[in-house]
Amino acid sequence: MTASDTLPPAQPRTTPLEVREADRVCALLGTAQKELASVIFGQDAVIRLALTALLSGGHALLVGPPGLGKTLLVSTIGTVLGLETRRIQFTPDLMPSDITGSEILDEDATGRRSFRFVRGPIFCQMLMADEINRASPRTQSALLQAMQEHRISVAGAEHALPRPFHVLATQNPLEQEGTYPLPEAQLDRFMLQIVLDFPAEDAERRMLLATTTAQEHTAQPVMDAQALLDAQALVRSMPAGERIVDAILRLVRSARPQNTTDATIRNQVSWGPGPRAAQTLMLATRAHALLDGRLSPSMEDIAALAVPVLAHRMGLTFAARADGLRPEDIVTRLVAALG
Repeated sequence: MTASDTLPPAQPRTTPLEVREADRVCALLGTAQKELASVIFGQDAVIRLALTALLSGGHALLVGPPGLGKTLLVSTIGTVLGLETRRIQFTPDLMPSDITGSEILDEDATGRRSFRFVRGPIFCQMLMADEINRASPRTQSALLQAMQEHRISVAGAEHALPRPFHVLATQNPLEQEGTYPLPEAQLDRFMLQIVLDFPAEDAERRMLLATTTAQEHTAQPVMDAQALLDAQALVRSMPAGERIVDAILRLVRSARPQNTTDATIRNQVSWGPGPRAAQTLMLATRAHALLDGRLSPSMEDIAALAVPVLAHRMGLTFAARADGLRPEDIVTRLVAALG
């Protein structure tokens, strides 16, 4: 074994062909963002984060009070990106088979009986899981294999899901009675947790005028499933400098009480983000840069994505929660320490 065999593979280099492909993809993404903004008012940052998750090949959890357009955002993204989209309203009585599908007993003209698998709504390119925390843990777990492996198992048989496959779930943080908080293992499957806030006054004025007339603007398709797959492949081929790689590793590892010498983190964080968080942040920063028309990520991309990537992958100690601290506060402080 030589010394070069022990070194990690070099970061990919951008070829002239990839530059031309990036220009084409950037133009499509710019048009898609404008089309989404023409329907979803005052949520430009949320739109960028949702597109970042999709370009990275992941899933996103949208958290916000009712009436902020979470469901409208997901359905509009499906229209603009040309994806087959289905919606499931999660309720306490929803069963796993209502999501994945089930086998039924068929009888043909000769009287011969056999089982036939009837696909559930999860067989789509983008699944809108509305109020995902309203369903029982048993039903929530039906999504785990699908989100990670892009396939499901029913009656011992595996069924592949369409490509691309993404889950955009919504969650209302206000009404918690009768809900089932998502376990840490499922939260980790969501690439980004995107928090929606109330729009600014001028955006709310535009929304008021645009949505109370006889004719409302509807979004038009800009891309299709293959175009999204091509963009995802481009994201994975984008180079990232050693400074970015080092910053991501330092940030993620500094959020773990086991890996840091910071006594404050040890006293405030009970468990930190795992390696999947670093992988997610690497892909997300590349996608975020591509949305800006850049071919490599910067420290600004890390700062913009640190909270959506890391905050839902951390647990705080009882003392930290009693002091009113949130994971977002700790992540923000760690980002500032990167310099």
